Amino acid sequence: MGFSDDEKRAMQRRAEELRGTKGLKGAAKLARELEACLAVIDGLEGLDAEVATTLHRIVGDEAPHLNPKTMYGFPAYADGEGKVVMFVQPKSTFDTRYPTVNFDERANLDDGDLWPTSFAVVAVTDAVERTLRELVRRAVS
Repeated sequence: MGFSDDEKRAMQRRAEELRGTKGLKGAAKLARELEACLAVIDGLEGLDAEVATTLHRIVGDEAPHLNPKTMYGFPAYADGEGKVVMFVQPKSTFDTRYPTVNFDERANLDDGDLWPTSFAVVAVTDAVERTLRELVRRAVS
């Protein structure tokens, strides 16, 4: 069994991302990655756009030291080493019911022997925004 068409497209996007920053360093690389992240967010529609825009704003408020970039075509936020801490997986990418906000292993969300790292978002409400804000704070604490 091979990769799905959606997975192949995601891998192609990742290869394009890497080619797009090849040879760039420092501020030039960060600027190109920010530009790519904003372009992805701008290209989203509906709930996907709302979730990505909300997370982008929250990261800017709560974790401005994280650098926006893309990862497999998803809006993502990385630490100073370039390692992704969190990202949004739009529902349109894999034709799922809802977008998700995902936290990678670098996020400080550990809580005992089991804890969630992916959160489905079916509506961006004040309560959802407060929860995301708290998760981002914890993730970078």
